Amino acid sequence: MFFEQFGSTITALVLLAVVFVFIIKTFKIVPQQHAWVVERLGKYHATLTPGLKPVIPFIDRVAYKHSLKEIPLDVPSQVCITRDNTQLQVDGILYFQVTDPMRASYGSSNYIVAITQLAQTTLRSVIGKLELDKTFEERDFINHSVVGAIDESAANWGVKVLRYEIKDLTPPKEILHAMQAQITAEREKRALIAASEGRKMEQINIATGEREAAIARSEGDKQAAINNAQGQAASIQAIATANADAIQRVAAAIQSAGGMDAVQLKVAEQYINAFGNLAKTNNTLIVPANLGDVSGLIATAMQVVKSQNTKA
Repeated sequence: MFFEQFGSTITALVLLAVVFVFIIKTFKIVPQQHAWVVERLGKYHATLTPGLKPVIPFIDRVAYKHSLKEIPLDVPSQVCITRDNTQLQVDGILYFQVTDPMRASYGSSNYIVAITQLAQTTLRSVIGKLELDKTFEERDFINHSVVGAIDESAANWGVKVLRYEIKDLTPPKEILHAMQAQITAEREKRALIAASEGRKMEQINIATGEREAAIARSEGDKQAAINNAQGQAASIQAIATANADAIQRVAAAIQSAGGMDAVQLKVAEQYINAFGNLAKTNNTLIVPANLGDVSGLIATAMQVVKSQNTKA
């Protein structure tokens, strides 16, 4: 009786274990951003997307598991020869993504190795078409060329090449020294050109400043001369006006009563004063011949004044 119960318990446990294993084998949990390839009796059957997916135990088998995330692939460093026969050590990194899990499983035995080898051969071909100086300037061109060449072939492997980036370009030490010397010479050349341009601009600025200063001085002199001329003209005009006014006043005074007597007196005073000043000019005393004929001189002067008045 005991053995029968024990046997029943063992049978129940075995059946429970079989059911548990059957359930485990029947349902598969696929993680997010993953794809599993299922084979049925050795032949491709389906691609399981993320989530809980049923399969037939012992008949269906998960043959391949692929990540659909973007994968960085380090391309081993290699020596490339440029168009001008210069060796160049090139190191890069490739980014790709599995887009067709079925082709990624059966299109190539190892698509990662295939992509790596194709990237190296394509890179050597692209570098070989460029001269050394251009390889440093045309990094974008190199990257796009490698991506375009690889992506065309990788489509058969269910892989999409997203981009390729050159990490380092290392020429030989001799080339590095030559390039450094060239860069130094170019910088010295630029410094000399900049200095000469600076001196040129300095001379131009000085000449421009001197010209503007000369123009300003000439304009100032011109304005000063105009002002002086205008001042002199105004002064001459004022003097002439004053003289004319004085002459008119003198003429009016002569025409008035007692004017002739005043003229005789004024002429006599000026004669005496002129004679006195003439005698003081040196140590020699000058005596006019007709010293006693002062009245005759006055009469002559008055005759001139009268004749002028008559003409007027």
